[in-house]
Amino acid sequence: MARQVCLLTTLVAVVFLLPCLATATGKTGEIAVFWGRNKTEGSLKDACDTGVYTTVIISFFSVFGHGSYWTDLSGHDVSRVGADIKHCQSKNILVLLSAGGDGYQYSYQYSLPTARSAKDVADHLWHAYLGGGRRGVFRPFGDAVLDGVDLYIDHGGPANYDVLVKRLAGYSGRGKPVVLTATPRCGYPDANAEAALGTGLVQRIHPRFYNDAACSDYMDDGKPANFWEAWDAWTSRFPASKVYVGLAAAQTTDGWINPESLFYGVMPRAQAASNYGGAMLWDRSGDSAYDGYYGKAIKSFV
Repeated sequence: MARQVCLLTTLVAVVFLLPCLATATGKTGEIAVFWGRNKTEGSLKDACDTGVYTTVIISFFSVFGHGSYWTDLSGHDVSRVGADIKHCQSKNILVLLSAGGDGYQYSYQYSLPTARSAKDVADHLWHAYLGGGRRGVFRPFGDAVLDGVDLYIDHGGPANYDVLVKRLAGYSGRGKPVVLTATPRCGYPDANAEAALGTGLVQRIHPRFYNDAACSDYMDDGKPANFWEAWDAWTSRFPASKVYVGLAAAQTTDGWINPESLFYGVMPRAQAASNYGGAMLWDRSGDSAYDGYYGKAIKSFV
C-alpha cells in the first residue's frame, strides 16, 4: 500500500498529523530532557506529568572542584524539588543531576585541577545528592536520592574527569547503581569529554546536535554530511554506550530539526545503529513554551 503522505504546514499541525505516518523501526520511546534553566518552564513535577519524558536531567551543578559546591536552578523553588524527584521516580522516570554548564551565571566556576579534587567532588555528589549521607554534608533536595550524574563539561578542560567517573562508578556497589551519562558537543571528539568517556563507564552519551557549527547543519543546506559524520563517530567509537540524538526543542535554537525531517530523514538512519538510545531535548523551557509541542510531536517515533 502506498504510504500516506502528510502535508505539514505549521508547527501546531505536526502534532495532529504525525499519527498518519508509518512508525519508524528501532524506536525506543526514550526521551531525556534538561530541566532547571528557566523558571517559566514549570516545576519538575510538571515536566514528569507530561508523559513525554523518560529521563529528566536537572541543570546545573555548576560550582565545584575548588572546595565550593553550588547547584543553580534559575529561580526554581529548591524546597519543592526533593518531593518532585520522588514523584518522577514513582513514574519510573530517571532523574539525574548535570554537572557543568554552557555559559550561565556560574558555569565558569568549575574544573578538576587535581585527582584529589575529583575524588572530593565525587564524594560530595554521593553524599549530597545520591545514596550517601555523611553528617555535615547538606542535601539540597533532602532525602530524595537521584539516579545518577550527567557531565556537561564546556569549560575547564578534561583533566581528572576520568577519576571522577571511576569514583562515582565505585559507589554503585553501595546500593542503587549510579547512572552515568555525558552530554558533549556533537563535533567528535569533544576534548572536554575525552577523559570521562575513555573510562568506558559512561552508560549514555547525548551529543548536542544544536548550537555547534561543526555538525548542527542538518536543516541548513539539505546536505547533512557533517551531522552524519558526527553521529557515526559517536556510535562507532562507543559501542557499549547508548547514544541519544541531542535535539533542540525550540525552533529559535540553532540546529533545530522539524519533526517531519526528523521522522523521514534522521530517525530511520539513527535507529539503524545498534546502540541508538533515543532522543535528548534541550530543554524543558523550549518545549514547554508550546505546551510540550516538540516532545509530544516526536514521542511516537523516537
